[in-house]
Amino acid sequence: MDRKPQLAILILAAGESSRMGERIKQILPWKNYNLLGNALTQAKTTMADATYVVLGAYEEIIKAEVSFEPNSIIQNPNWKNGLGSSIAAGMDYFSSKELAYDAVLIMLADQPLMDTNYLNKMLGNWKANSSKIITTQYNGRSGVPAIFGNEYFIELQKLNKDFGAKDIIATNESAILALNPEGKEIDIDSWDTYQELCNKESK
Repeated sequence: MDRKPQLAILILAAGESSRMGERIKQILPWKNYNLLGNALTQAKTTMADATYVVLGAYEEIIKAEVSFEPNSIIQNPNWKNGLGSSIAAGMDYFSSKELAYDAVLIMLADQPLMDTNYLNKMLGNWKANSSKIITTQYNGRSGVPAIFGNEYFIELQKLNKDFGAKDIIATNESAILALNPEGKEIDIDSWDTYQELCNKESK
């Protein structure tokens, strides 16, 4: 009998969100949660086996505002180095704890429309095409959420810059299976975007 693949979700939430001014983006209200709480809720109700969150800036404030499961927080002391450093911190954690996942789904805390259904669609596609990198389509390019099999974990562990896994995706173009997120890819990169999305969702 084939072994069931072990899948993890890694939510990147370590950034300072400097374009938000004094506001801490991860804990901005969103529906019945805050942005990070919503991302956690969507992730934890997927078919994935475990969910982890990478924290850095405002860690203590965020921990006071969001409910985390034991051993689900990964600290990134190098969070100022950007998204790549948070991915590397997650992969370092998996390695140090000898967590043998077959694949990791990397997602952001500030894409509130990314829901359980879409994440499960991604996970299902990886299970059916485990040699592929499953990515999200953005106007002809690929980005996160994205799923990488464990053959890419060492490359992910070496990341340290702000553009995350973009280089790995670019150099493995033949392995990419890009999914259409149908508008769910919007990320909150400014206060105006946040207000626009909140107004749209409240109608």
